[in-house]
Amino acid sequence: MVAEIEAAGGIAIANGANVADRAQVDAMVKQTLNAFGRIDVLVNNAGILRDRSFGKMSGEEWDAVVAVHLTGSANCSLAVWNQMKEQNYGRIVMTTSTSGIYGNFGQANYGAAKTGVWGLMNTLHIEGAKNNIHVNCISPTAATRMTEDVIPADALSLLDPKWVTPAVVYLGSRDAPSRNILLAGAGGYTVAKLMEAEGIFLSEEDRTPEMIARNWSSITDMNGSVEHLQGNDHVMKMVQKALAEAATGSG
Repeated sequence: MVAEIEAAGGIAIANGANVADRAQVDAMVKQTLNAFGRIDVLVNNAGILRDRSFGKMSGEEWDAVVAVHLTGSANCSLAVWNQMKEQNYGRIVMTTSTSGIYGNFGQANYGAAKTGVWGLMNTLHIEGAKNNIHVNCISPTAATRMTEDVIPADALSLLDPKWVTPAVVYLGSRDAPSRNILLAGAGGYTVAKLMEAEGIFLSEEDRTPEMIARNWSSITDMNGSVEHLQGNDHVMKMVQKALAEAATGSG
């Protein structure tokens, strides 16, 4: 890859750091800063698979996948974070997956790690906003060494990784938004969001499993659903519902 970039007139360096090893990551970042002086974009794309149904999964298979995908993304992000804060600019792209967003048989370890980077994105977006650090997730659908055994052969030709590249470049650009999950594959581009239903309020005497079951259709009604931008948004929603009910009851 370095030779290909240099042949095209670019400048590149290679580093084989294990992203699960914080010391190796720190050394990789130091090498990059020594060579280029600053880091503007980080793409957390290291990954492995250890697919197995959950009941048959070993602890080692769980730990290895979480260490690379989730802890590795945290290690790399942490290693560049303060540098990006000092220069008041940064773009970080996490790699999530539909296995984390929606689930996939045999990928409990992978799905949990990929959902974890989604949560990491949410908090880093909040903490990095004042320093112009934008953080997003890319969810690629592409033919790679990781997917060649799980995607039908006739579909692999449609899933050239090069069609994911424009999405990653956009998320790494100056014009990038922040806190989005951009799904890309086979020429299709869309976003996924976590939305919260309006829900219901139950009086103290009705806060029982039976009443939750009786009102399940209302609790799960997504009409009027909203996207909360931080955890406190949900907390305040629940508090405000309780205060409104208390005010009505006292009146």
